[in-house]
Amino acid sequence: MADPLRTQITYRYERLRAVSAGVLEAAATTFLLLIAVRGYEAGALDKALVAGGGSFGLLLTPLVVFFVTTRGWPAAVAASRLLYVGAGSFFFAALVPGRPVFVTASVLGMASAASVIPLLTHLYQENYPAAMRGRLFSRTLMIRIAAAALFSGLAGHVLSLHFELFRCLPLVFALHFELFRCLPLVFALALVWAGYCLAHCPSHPLDRGGAGAHPLHALRFVREDRLFRRTLICWMLMGFPNLAMLSLRVEYLANPKYKLELTVGMVAVLTGVVPNLARFVLSPVWGWLFDRMNFFVLRVTLNLSFAIGILTFFVSDSLTGLVLGAVIQGISVAGGDVAWSLWVTKFAPSGRVADYMSVHTFFTGVRGVLAPLATFYCVARFAPGQMAAVSSALIVVATLMLLPEIKYGRRARPGRALVEEVSE
Repeated sequence: MADPLRTQITYRYERLRAVSAGVLEAAATTFLLLIAVRGYEAGALDKALVAGGGSFGLLLTPLVVFFVTTRGWPAAVAASRLLYVGAGSFFFAALVPGRPVFVTASVLGMASAASVIPLLTHLYQENYPAAMRGRLFSRTLMIRIAAAALFSGLAGHVLSLHFELFRCLPLVFALHFELFRCLPLVFALALVWAGYCLAHCPSHPLDRGGAGAHPLHALRFVREDRLFRRTLICWMLMGFPNLAMLSLRVEYLANPKYKLELTVGMVAVLTGVVPNLARFVLSPVWGWLFDRMNFFVLRVTLNLSFAIGILTFFVSDSLTGLVLGAVIQGISVAGGDVAWSLWVTKFAPSGRVADYMSVHTFFTGVRGVLAPLATFYCVARFAPGQMAAVSSALIVVATLMLLPEIKYGRRARPGRALVEEVSE
């Protein structure tokens, strides 16, 4: 049982950190890629690297957990130090603008933010009561969503005015890059604030009792835990096409070759504001459902919602269809946020939450790195609507594979993992 005082302190600083998390989320989903496409006219490789920056960080999570465990650092303190590293990369990009520096800083900055996720999951498992974990997480998530939507609307408006000015005054080259200095500076300050908040959260060092002799030792749980392994396979089959189409949204809306003729501000609204408003409204509902609902039924529902959202967004060239697709995406992501971030707390044995999460995030990183590369390769050969149809079909296959596992998804008693129920 989590200590009430630790819960109170963690919840307080998590709400404060959620503001900067929203800014960083807007950066990852919209503005870094938008600057690469419209500002630097980046090629396919650079766009794929920017879109996959967070995924590179997820690939490093087993190494992060192993290093933090062997060093004996408290989880929250280690997470804050990693975020400071990411802040430094964005500070450098603000000082030295240019496409190679921007791409490198984007990858390092978002990788540092993503690499701390298993440490955060350990923090939630350690400090939040099991019966309230979903609700507390979703409440802080609402702040993050509101901050992401507000920042997307404001920054999108400023960018729109900026690019219009640059087209009218193309000789003002220095002015064109001033905004490219400001946005990385904003992202750097967001990482500094997030690190400060995490440094004040109470946490213990990770359990050394199964750390293993190398960083990938935690992957043994894939072999040893059948339910965990099967869920990861289904998540990979669902997550790869979902991430592929996510990285295509900005390209689809912003690239002139698709003839949607949207302003930069409208692109930000459709990729940042509209989905986040839907997420904001539905987030507490999904948090409540996570604490009470059969996990696999919840996952099946989310999968189908993602498939419908992808089809709606990419088969339509009307503003109404794009808005509807963005709304469905926001509803789906609201549930996906909770399920993706907390599901291992229902699977992992006590003391192994960070290890299980590092395995989950590692495979998320694999698909997150490969998906943008596959996306920008395929989009040169296939229409976005065709790619959406194939992606939705793969998500449906992953959903069908999960149906036999529903019998294992009954809600575990507080503090008890599903894997312990299955073994009985």
